[in-house]
Amino acid sequence: MRINSEDLNIFEFDWDLTWAAFLMNANGKVYSRYGGRDAKGPDTRNSLAGLRYAMEAARAEHRKNPDAKPERVALKPLRIESLPTAKTYRGCIHCHQIKEIFRQEAILAGTWDRNSIYTYPLPENVGITLDRDRGNLVQELKPGSPADRAGIKPGDLLQTLNRNPVHSFADAQYGLHKAPAKGTIPVTFKRGSKTIAADLTFAVGWKHTNVTWRPSLLDLLPALTVLGEDLTAKEKKALGLDAKHLAFRQDATVHSAAKAMGVQAGDIILGIDNRKLEMSMERFLGYVRQNYLVGERVTLNVLRKGKRVDLPATLK
Repeated sequence: MRINSEDLNIFEFDWDLTWAAFLMNANGKVYSRYGGRDAKGPDTRNSLAGLRYAMEAARAEHRKNPDAKPERVALKPLRIESLPTAKTYRGCIHCHQIKEIFRQEAILAGTWDRNSIYTYPLPENVGITLDRDRGNLVQELKPGSPADRAGIKPGDLLQTLNRNPVHSFADAQYGLHKAPAKGTIPVTFKRGSKTIAADLTFAVGWKHTNVTWRPSLLDLLPALTVLGEDLTAKEKKALGLDAKHLAFRQDATVHSAAKAMGVQAGDIILGIDNRKLEMSMERFLGYVRQNYLVGERVTLNVLRKGKRVDLPATLK
């Protein structure tokens, strides 16, 4: 819970996590990391068997070279409490607050980028589903993905991602976290007794994933306060809409924030920014939270008494 005084050059991990472990020696050489999650829950990617697997791999690495040192040693420790913005956090600084502090520092410096919220991408973002208990075993592969194009197959064992050893889900995420927003990174994997080297090539946006679970982003994620029942397929057909098209009728009670956007009782919400969305009302609210940030300008698309109305607004 408390990360004051720790050197973040050493303890670099996904600071939004509920739980994480470093498998390392006394010199600061990290053999493996363990702990990870997705939007489904805090332990969706963890298991005792997976932790044991990573620990055994780390022990094997340690036995080869017990005096190993980190590849990169920073000249000066990086302690979160030393940053000017951290002074507003009195007492204990929690792990997720590191991201909040770094973000404020970047905003003040004029270097903050919206895409920086997409940290520690899932291996699925490159087409790989890893085994939960054997953290570098490729369980499934998505056809046409970067991993598929690199020649990786189910049953292969990942050895390195972006030159970082992989023994766990967290190791894979760390290697991908260090990858560029667009470009190529090296990957090695083992198939039987043969080790194969290849490249993973990414397009812009490959790191994007569901960030709504991240506590460090709660102040950035908008709440679109529209609510109502989804139209039936028959009602949609009468309006000339496809059965899968988003369409729900705003309830008689309209939230004050929705009123400020111009929403009225009985409006039929069709989407946002003229995008054709095929989803329910509930999924739509999650879609907005996943794809927009507080302060962004949007246009809410509605039908009012049979006529199309576009409502410009700023997300709160």
